[in-house]
Formats: sequence, C-alpha cells, structure tokens
Amino acid sequence: MSSLVSSSHTKLLLIATMAILLGGAIQGADQSQRPTNVIVFLADDLGYQELGCYGQKIIKTPSIDALAAGGLRMTHFYSGSPVCAPSRGMLLTGKHSGHAYVRDNRNPKDLDKLKAQYAWEFPGQYPLPEGEITLAEAFQSRGYATGAMGKWGLGHFGTSGDPNQQGFDLFYGFNCQVHAHNHYPRFLWRNATKEVLPGNDRTLSGETFSQDRFIEEAIAFIDSHQKDPFFLFMPFTIPHLSIQVPDWAVQWYANQVEEEDYEHRGYLKHPKPRAGYAAMVTYLDYGIGLIMNKLRALGLESNTLVIFTSDNGPTYDRLGGSDSTFFESAGLMRGLKGSVYEGGIRVPMIAHWPGHIPPGITSDEPAAFWDLMPTLLTMTGHGEAIPPNLDGIDLSPTLLNKGHQTPHDSLYWEFPAYGGQQALRRGKWKAIRQNIFKEGLQTELYDLETDPSEQNNLAAKYPTVLLSMEKLMDQARTPSAQYPFKHLDPQ
Repeated sequence: MSSLVSSSHTKLLLIATMAILLGGAIQGADQSQRPTNVIVFLADDLGYQELGCYGQKIIKTPSIDALAAGGLRMTHFYSGSPVCAPSRGMLLTGKHSGHAYVRDNRNPKDLDKLKAQYAWEFPGQYPLPEGEITLAEAFQSRGYATGAMGKWGLGHFGTSGDPNQQGFDLFYGFNCQVHAHNHYPRFLWRNATKEVLPGNDRTLSGETFSQDRFIEEAIAFIDSHQKDPFFLFMPFTIPHLSIQVPDWAVQWYANQVEEEDYEHRGYLKHPKPRAGYAAMVTYLDYGIGLIMNKLRALGLESNTLVIFTSDNGPTYDRLGGSDSTFFESAGLMRGLKGSVYEGGIRVPMIAHWPGHIPPGITSDEPAAFWDLMPTLLTMTGHGEAIPPNLDGIDLSPTLLNKGHQTPHDSLYWEFPAYGGQQALRRGKWKAIRQNIFKEGLQTELYDLETDPSEQNNLAAKYPTVLLSMEKLMDQARTPSAQYPFKHLDPQ
C-alpha cells in the first residue's frame, strides 16, 4: 500500500482493525427481543455486471460477493428510473414512475429565488412534497433511529424535500446531485449545517475523500444506536463520475488494466481512468465491508436485514473517462444509464439476513425498487405501517425462500427526459417507446426469454401482444403537472 493515505482513511483503518480484533466479542442485548435493524446500500451508476457475484472478471468486490454468498441474489431486479433522483425517490416511496412525484432530475422552477433566499451553491432538485410518506418516515413512526449518508437529490434544506422533513433524524452528505459530481468537495451537509472539509478545493484530489466520511458517519450512527432499532440508508456517490479515488487505491489496478488514450467527455479528467474507475467500485466494496465488520463486532449482524442495489445502469459513451464497454458493465444487455432498455434499469440486488434469508440462493422473480418499501416493512414486522396505494408488492416470500410469491402483473417505467421514454414488462414481454417527444408513440416489443439483449423487435409479428402492452402502458400512469410528457398527457 502506498504511503499516500489520508488522515480520514487512517481513521477508517483504525475502526476496521478494532472491529476485527473485537471479532464479535462485544455482545449486544438478546437480539431475539428487539426489532430488526435495516441497512440499504445504494450504489450510484453501478452496472449489473460490475460485481464479482454477477460475473465481473476484472473488478474485485469481495465484501459484496460475501453478502450474496450468505444471502439472496436477484437476477431480474430493476431500478426505479434510468437516472438517480427519481430512482431514489421511488425506492423511498414505493411508487413507480407513472405515479411517483419525482420523475426526473430537474431543478426547482423558482431556483434563483430559492438560491438567493437560502444562499445555496447547488440547486437541490425538485423536492418531495410534504404529504409523501417515505420508508424512513414509516420506520421513524415505529421508534427507529433513522440516518442517511451519501447523496439525497430530493429537495434542499428549507423545502418540503428536506431529508429531515422526510423521516431522517440525521442526513450527512451531498444534498444536491450536482454537488456530488466531485468526491473531494469543499463541504458536506450535516442536516442543514455545512461541514467544511479542510484541504479540499473540488479538484481531482484533496485531503478528505467524501466516501470515507460517509463510512465514518455510518459507523458512528450504528455505534450510537446499537441498542436501538435503526434504519440506515446509504445512497453512495460512487462509482458515479468524476473518476476520483485516493491515489493509493488506484494502485490496486494500475498494473492490471491496460489504459487507452480516448477522448474525454465531461467531468474531471483522471490520468488512469480504467484503473481509477475499477478502484472506485472496489472502494465502495471496501466501505461496505467496514460497516459489516462493525455489525459483527457489536453482535448485530443476525439482527440486521441488509439490502444492496444500484440506482440505475452504468455510464455511457466513455463520459468522464468511464469505459462501460471495457468492463462489460451491463453484460450482454442493451442500453446504459439514461435508457429504459435492460442495461439502463436492470441492476444488482442482494438481500442478506443470517438465520432468515437462506445463504447462496438466486431468484429470477421480476421485481423493482418500489417493492422494497412494503417488503422491508413486512419483513421487520411493521406491515401496518405500509402506506396505501403503493405500486410495490411484498417480496418476503422470495427473499425468505418460503411461501407463495404473488407476482407483479407488470412493471412500468416512464422517463420524461433523454428524448422521452416509456417501458413495460409483463412476464417475458417488454414493450419500449423511445424518442417520444420527437417521434410520438412508436412501440417496440421484445421477448426477454429468447432475446435478453433486446435486438429483435417483434412488434410486427405479435400485434395482439403489442396492443395489450400498449393498453397497460396507458393505464399504468397518471399525468404529472411537474413533469409534463408530450404525446402521453392529454392535450
């Protein structure tokens, strides 16, 4: 390991060493007598095939692979949207994009006024409304301590989307996704208070790597609430661009991947983009390993339901130096981030809960982000807290590998950006509309059983199936005043 180790990382190493030395010797209270904790790890722009347990050949992810080996791995699990803010909102509210309030990454319409009023450097995106019930609020109402460390993107402090107004006792990180485009920021938010990070100036490197701070805060949160039930939401900002990671971590891959001189588009330029990107994914894995070590040290692992997933597919067109083709980030699937083809929305999903979820099982049940809210509340014994009128279903029979799983009749997406897109999956069939704003409602049809790469459009061959899918697409949505959709909304 290089000597170029930040003080923040040194602190993390100390925490990890302490956890390993304790090795579970610290015993908590009788775990059978207390409510189940929940941790949701959410990667940012991590592709379906960027984990070892999903077939990645170059990037190493031992901690996440261990979660999969000790629990459930889903192979047909979908994000809420092909971009971050709406996807995160759908995870937290249990609604798909035909009913969700936040459907794109747009900023508030009265942004200039709000920035002047609150002295914001970054916009904060369109806020969740006051009446929206989030997963955090549901757990909070049941006496859980609630914390979120990472990226929010669902409304700035002072608005209805303030994370403290949406169920989180503690938020630490980037409120705005634009702020999160640099991993060495000048400041992070601790609730509504700015925490200045000395030695950072939003260049390629600095003294404090934001990912380290998220892990430190998460470990401190678990320490503080080791005797309380807690819900910990970890919406990470890596491996989203820019490609930034401590120099010593880049050495993990510096001699293992061949760099190529290609055009850089957007974001900061990294001198070794492939090694840097691979190191970001492994650094994500490393941080998750530290948190899992902390649970084990406190004797909490068997009483904590852990979910790992990603907010959408991997980045496209070598943006910022990323190379999804080189890493085969989406496998054989078509499309990347920003697309409702499989590569843009099908994501890893791992569930881990020793003694409850059997180890080493795989499920091909089609499911999505909006299922997590009813599933997590049901599995922790708080089904009565599930809000009405959700699009999600309870996946606990699948996760626990027992009982009958009621399947979705269909899964639906709409995305009023990147040309306007719409998709619906029903069984093996997938209907897709692209470039709706320009071309109108031209529907493609794919058989995912025989054509998982979505290369063979069967719309002309199966007109009856196509018509039924189009009717379901029309029925699945409610028009949004905030996100008008040309050709879909009533004129």
